[in-house]
Amino acid sequence: MPQTVKGVISRSKGAPVELTDIVIPDPGPGEVVVDVKSCGVCHTDFHYREGGISDDYPFLLGHESAGTVSEIGEGVTDVEVGDFVILNWRAICGECRACKRGEPWYCFDTHNASQKMTLPDGTELEAALGIGSFAEKTLVAAGQCTKVPEADPAVVGLLGCGVMAGIGAAINTGEVTRGKTVAVIGCGGVGCSAIAGSALAGAGTIIALDLDDKKLDWAKDLGATHTVNTRGKSEDEVVEAIQELTGGFGADVVIDAVGRPETWRQAFYGRDLAGTVVLVGVPTPEMELSVPLLDVFGRGGRLKSSWYGDCLPERDFPMLVDLYQQGRVPLEKFVSERIGLGDVEEAFEKMSQGKVLRSVVEL
Repeated sequence: MPQTVKGVISRSKGAPVELTDIVIPDPGPGEVVVDVKSCGVCHTDFHYREGGISDDYPFLLGHESAGTVSEIGEGVTDVEVGDFVILNWRAICGECRACKRGEPWYCFDTHNASQKMTLPDGTELEAALGIGSFAEKTLVAAGQCTKVPEADPAVVGLLGCGVMAGIGAAINTGEVTRGKTVAVIGCGGVGCSAIAGSALAGAGTIIALDLDDKKLDWAKDLGATHTVNTRGKSEDEVVEAIQELTGGFGADVVIDAVGRPETWRQAFYGRDLAGTVVLVGVPTPEMELSVPLLDVFGRGGRLKSSWYGDCLPERDFPMLVDLYQQGRVPLEKFVSERIGLGDVEEAFEKMSQGKVLRSVVEL
């Protein structure tokens, strides 16, 4: 029988979010209902509110979550009622060309629940990243649930998006290994996660670059060996700062966690010859990049984009939860505050002002 619960929606572009009743249908084939225990407040949810993703209002926001499976639909075998899970927004299909060539983290046909959650009047809700977990319960595809060892939901649920994107950008996409030099441009949640991932991988020099000293302090606490405040610096001066800290050569891996043309160029020129650039910050549609093609040829190396940290949830989530429980990955440091469902709008404001790494809704 469908259930009515509380959830946070965005009804129109730029309008404050609303806490209201939403209807969760019974799970159909391949679907599950999850009792949401936590949900991080991510920039992507704010972009949905602002119309930066699409104009398919109203949106049911929230996607960076952990919870417990409460109902399963026909044919679901990978999870059972009572399983503690982290939700992911790239449930692999297993059948597309990427999956068949053994690269499922590039799956081109990821799937979500077939049914829509609704408002009580029947209006269909577009779930953020196919999840919609600023709610007491949510309906997702079974493949969006990754079973992990039980742990603090507010902490490990962050692996569902930003923290995994950053750690994966370093380890999976950038292939950071012992002794490599790394520079990370932008030290919000994703950038700080890339720093934590680089430290976990055993990088030698880890340079954090940002306009905000508070964010640089966060970065240092998560493993950065050097910090550079880039406020007022030209692109050339930023590149020189990276080179000065890497023996004049540039870093082996430079991760752009901002996603702007100027920060990408800083990453491109701030790397060593044959070094790697990783773009994990999300650009906006109007942004364009101009770089002399001869410079691309002459510097060699790799220019890569990182989708969700090129992660495979069933492989990476349990491993990182285990490392967290061993004390080897300080995931708890990403939780700046624990809030209620009614506090999401205020959390967006704090996030926009750079006051928090992550506000986390607890249910």
